[in-house]
Amino acid sequence: MNYANPKQTLLQIYKISNDISDIQLAPSVQSYIDYVSSRISQNKGVYTVLITLALYKYIYPKQDIRQHKIELPNGFSGRSFDFNYVTPTLKELALPAMAESGWLTRSLEQAYPYDMNYNGKITPLPLKNAFLNLVDYIQSGQIQAKHILRLLLNSGIKFKNSNRIDIKKIKNQELKISDIIDILQKHFEYNYQTHNGAKLPVIAFYAIYQILTQELGRFNGCLLGELGSHTASDRTSKSGGDIEVFKNKQLFEALEIKLNKAPNAHMVRIAYEKINRFGITRYYILSGLPISSDELNEVNQLIDKIQNEHGCQLIVNGLYPSLKYYLRLISDPRKFLNQYISLVEKDSELQVIHKQKLNEIISSLEQK
Repeated sequence: MNYANPKQTLLQIYKISNDISDIQLAPSVQSYIDYVSSRISQNKGVYTVLITLALYKYIYPKQDIRQHKIELPNGFSGRSFDFNYVTPTLKELALPAMAESGWLTRSLEQAYPYDMNYNGKITPLPLKNAFLNLVDYIQSGQIQAKHILRLLLNSGIKFKNSNRIDIKKIKNQELKISDIIDILQKHFEYNYQTHNGAKLPVIAFYAIYQILTQELGRFNGCLLGELGSHTASDRTSKSGGDIEVFKNKQLFEALEIKLNKAPNAHMVRIAYEKINRFGITRYYILSGLPISSDELNEVNQLIDKIQNEHGCQLIVNGLYPSLKYYLRLISDPRKFLNQYISLVEKDSELQVIHKQKLNEIISSLEQK
């Protein structure tokens, strides 16, 4: 193992984590692993922190990994280690990961040791119990740390494989823009009864911008930023919006997309802060719901203020009218839809149900 390089060490352990039949744990420890593994999609912070602590203990066996912050006695920075080595590698491997670090989860970032008296409000309680008991087991030694690391990586591999759904591509040459909007609306607004469905319209606009930045003169010399995690909060996110377009390495245009939240003055003020911070020339707030009449006057006043102070054009518009407008601008709307299908297929934050539903919608269309 290449202990001097944490990323390479993690990759080498990943390679031997497909088969974990050689690992035998006490039933209680195995039950904690099973519980954490069953909640990977809901609790990626816990999953990421445990991987980080196990890797750190494996590389530095003398470190008490319960002291996960510099300010704790004989502590180390778990967050920095995660940010620099663990989360980027998990993303590279298409395993479950946070936007930047598991330590940006409020319940895990508290400056208390990860012992059985830890004050952070990890919920539900069985998850907190599993987490702290696994930390205790990792702390007991290098071999134990490696076992837990392999088991967690194996759980991530299984999650990734179970989340992989092949979605049919569109072949219908007669597909109209109205048909595409109908497909998207059915996909966005289905009651999934699970989280991350709000990312679907973000993916749709990202697919459109992948084409717009290639075809429209306005975007000559521009680069589309990477599609970020939709789980990052405004408190921790360093982005200007859900979708970002850069020109000469400066943020040029940004979009904030809301499926089930009506635009309001608070959203515009957040946009105002980002326009101030990044010097954005055009900013969109696009929503599936209309502005409340109570908010309309204040929203318009803020838009005028932003235009006068910064010259930034802030546009508040409906999600579906904007999709229709953009689809008229691109050369081949069917190309967009297949781009959207590919992005949904590959996205690791979406649940299986989101992918299955799109497959179902496309299949029913092809049968007509």
